[in-house]
Amino acid sequence: MRILVVGAGATGGYFGAVLARAGQDVTFLVRPGRAAALRRRGLRVVDGDEVWRLDPALVTAEELAAAPTPYDLVLLSVKATALDAAIADLAPAVGPDTAIVPQLNGLAHIDALAARFGAERVLGGVAKVVTTLDGDGDILRLAPLAQFALGELDGSVSPRVEEIRKVFADAGIDARVPADVVTALWHKWVFITTIGGLTALMRGTVGEVNAAPGGTELATALLDEAAAVSAAAGHAVPEDERRASLDVVTAAGSPIVPSLYRDLAAGRPTEVEHLFGDLTARARALGVPTPLLDLATLHLRVHQARVTA
Repeated sequence: MRILVVGAGATGGYFGAVLARAGQDVTFLVRPGRAAALRRRGLRVVDGDEVWRLDPALVTAEELAAAPTPYDLVLLSVKATALDAAIADLAPAVGPDTAIVPQLNGLAHIDALAARFGAERVLGGVAKVVTTLDGDGDILRLAPLAQFALGELDGSVSPRVEEIRKVFADAGIDARVPADVVTALWHKWVFITTIGGLTALMRGTVGEVNAAPGGTELATALLDEAAAVSAAAGHAVPEDERRASLDVVTAAGSPIVPSLYRDLAAGRPTEVEHLFGDLTARARALGVPTPLLDLATLHLRVHQARVTA
């Protein structure tokens, strides 16, 4: 299977590196600056005490446009702020039988990809991994979790989904095919907006927020709001999954912050519209009140206006 990974950041870089290390035919579509850094240093993964390095196959958008090459699988792993540019860049890699599996959170990207390439080429993908990039561009794995779920958007069972799942599983990745990948996308969206809203509003780690009076109550209320939107959309969060999410966002002493908070703290643009703007708009359409999520959305929009002015 010929695999094109769009982006070599913390998520796509990690999964792509694991697949390449296992012997899969993986090429990374990256910007010229990232390509130069990867050619100089290699793609490095720091996993606890283990550090491993690859010399990955790379292609830039200009190179791909000059020599269009269809791939079997396109793994799309970019920030939502770069989605439009990524769609244009990867277009020459999409052929009649290409499967596109995005690893973004939320749902708006599904519609954008289906509109550009056709719904039949787009699968749902849910990545769960705790990684970040350090100052040198190396991928730091911060926790053991590395899970990937995928499936047809209509819920059907298809040979291509099982083939892709097996490729991931054979590389040592915990790869799953949920009963309904759209429901899985909704449930992760609930978690991401909860932990993102909590840490962004309070400007602290999960542990710091919960150490303050009222912090745990805020985390619980944010989760309940997001879960109510998901339920109204037809994707109720089971109690065991709600409890697991609550345990994470109310954990005493937890150093965890999501990538959205890291972007906020560093003065970078965030995925506010893709994650929060879209969710709160759907909440209004469904008649679900979300005052805390609305507040988080406003907070992030003010930040966004400041850093993009």
